Amino acid sequence: MEFAYQARDNQGLLRTGIVEATNENSAYDALQEHGLIVIKILPASSVSILDRIKLFDRVSSKDLVLFSRQFATLINAKVPIVQALNILRSQVSSAKLKVVITDISQKVESGDSLSSALTRYPAIFSNLYVNLVRAGELSGTMDESLIYLANQLEKDNDLRTKVISSLTYPAFIVSALIIVGVLMFIYVLPPLVAILRESAVELPITTKILIAATDFMQKFWWLVIIIIVGLFVGYRTYIATPGGRYIVDSFKIKLPIFGKLFVKIYMARFARNLATLVLGGIPIVKALESVADIVGNQVYRQIIIDSAQEVKNGKSIASVLVERPEFPVIVSQMIQIGETTGRLQEILEKLATFYEKEAENVLKNLTTLVEPLIMVVLGLAVAVMVAGILLPIYNLAGAV
Repeated sequence: MEFAYQARDNQGLLRTGIVEATNENSAYDALQEHGLIVIKILPASSVSILDRIKLFDRVSSKDLVLFSRQFATLINAKVPIVQALNILRSQVSSAKLKVVITDISQKVESGDSLSSALTRYPAIFSNLYVNLVRAGELSGTMDESLIYLANQLEKDNDLRTKVISSLTYPAFIVSALIIVGVLMFIYVLPPLVAILRESAVELPITTKILIAATDFMQKFWWLVIIIIVGLFVGYRTYIATPGGRYIVDSFKIKLPIFGKLFVKIYMARFARNLATLVLGGIPIVKALESVADIVGNQVYRQIIIDSAQEVKNGKSIASVLVERPEFPVIVSQMIQIGETTGRLQEILEKLATFYEKEAENVLKNLTTLVEPLIMVVLGLAVAVMVAGILLPIYNLAGAV
């Protein structure tokens, strides 16, 4: 029997493929014998060819929001969990999510709890998701937990969408500028450079630099491509390592202007998700450990993990965070008020709302500032072209 698997090797790299075994446990043991840390295994016979192609695609946050909201509606209508999952399987558009729901349904039908079945897919269902579902199972408020999850996922998705949409225009303009510049160096400037070389006049330094750059692009364009691809692959490989990711994430929060934006986004995620877990009745230490994996920055992840350990030893959250300069003072102060008054969840929600609005304001200001900045860059590029190429040609024509 064939099983499709997803696992990580000793270097932490993601591995996917098909393994033959008599049953799922044997497949799991075989993969472990090869030094792989198994993330999930699915019966390959239950997966179509199209699904196999898309099996390891990411499930979008929008798909997860719709799944959670529809699931909550069915549970609220007293539909049994297995039946609800089977109904949802026919409604979701994601091929991967269909396969995941099928497997979860089978596990629940065979006696597993829903939260236990969800833990098989950590790439889709975060610790936050699993913990709130588990809290809903224990308290009998599964529908409320799922609705709250859908709301929080929707807020996270809205913030992410605003960030992407705000940066799309500047990224497009910069990319277009680079492409146009490369095409000019390859096709437009060489004929003009040839004219200038044939002249006996002394060329300004700007023209000499442009001629040198044109010659380099003409002769070594392949080297430029190799360097760009090499830098991209090297960067991706570097950030795939724990140490590399930590250094890159540390650099991100120290960037001028953009660093403040990243910090606000991380604080919004931290406060919003911790508030969700506290509301769900998750113990604070477990809640902190879960939030650490959701923030999206290794620096803050390590700080939150350390905070969870300190809280376990008897300290308050605020007393730990106040010692870390990466956390704004207002965060530790507000958390201290919440811990003192017993209104931690309410305070965290206010913090999340505050930082979400702050992030939106920074994005608006950046978008407003980037447009004139791009115009200045374009103007400088045109000025360099005019000073380096057109003026010498004009002067040469005037001398004739």
